[in-house]
Amino acid sequence: MKRYKGIIFDLDGTLVNTLEDLADSVNEALEKMGYPVWAVDDYRLKVGRGFRNLMENSVPQELRGDDEVIDRMLQYFVAAYDRRYLDKSRPYEGIFAMLKELEAGGVAMAVNSNKRTDYTEKLIKKLFSEIPFVGVFGERAGVPKKPDPFSALELCSMMGLKPEEVLYAGDSNTDIQTGKNAGMDTIGVSWGFRGAGELKENGASYIVETPSEILRIVFSDNGE
Repeated sequence: MKRYKGIIFDLDGTLVNTLEDLADSVNEALEKMGYPVWAVDDYRLKVGRGFRNLMENSVPQELRGDDEVIDRMLQYFVAAYDRRYLDKSRPYEGIFAMLKELEAGGVAMAVNSNKRTDYTEKLIKKLFSEIPFVGVFGERAGVPKKPDPFSALELCSMMGLKPEEVLYAGDSNTDIQTGKNAGMDTIGVSWGFRGAGELKENGASYIVETPSEILRIVFSDNGE
C-alpha cells in the first residue's frame, strides 16, 4: 500500500511563478504613494503571508505601523494586480505534467494559499482548468492563515484521508511549518521564492529540485 494518497500544494512559488506580477503591482502602488520601489528579487522574502503583510513589508520602515498608509497601499495594489495577475504568471516547468501524472495515479490534490481567495481561484481556473483539485483555498475571512493548519486539515478531511497519508508541498518556511502543524510530511520545492536553505532549516521531510521528484516520492511504496 502506498504511503501517500494525497498532496496539498502551495500556489505562489510552488505551482506558479507569480513573482513578477506581484512585484510590478506593489511597485505601481509604491510609485502612486511616492515611495521608493524594490527590485523584483527583493520580493522573494516579502511574499507568502497575505496581501496586507506584503504591503507592510514594502512601504518605508517608518510607515509600516500606519494603518491608513497600508489601507491606501492595499487599494492601489489590488487595482494594479487585478490588471496584471496573469501578465507574466505561469506554471513552473514540469508542473502541469506532474499534476496530470498524479491525477492518473489517483492521488487527491488540493491548493492552500495565503493569497486572497478570489485570485487563488482565478489563477487555478485559468492555468489548471483540467486538474480536478479537491479544494482550492486562499485567504478566507474568519479562517487563520498559514502556518495555522486549519485549512490544511480541512482539505485533508475533504480528501477523506488522514494527515499521515497526505503530503504538504511548498517553497517557504510558512509552508513547511503548516505541514508540520497539520501532522503531514512536507516537500520543500527549491525552485520557488526562498530556496533550499530555508526549507532545510525548517525541517522539510523532502527537498526537491524538479516536479518529477515529487512523483517519485508519492509513488514509491514507502515515500523514500
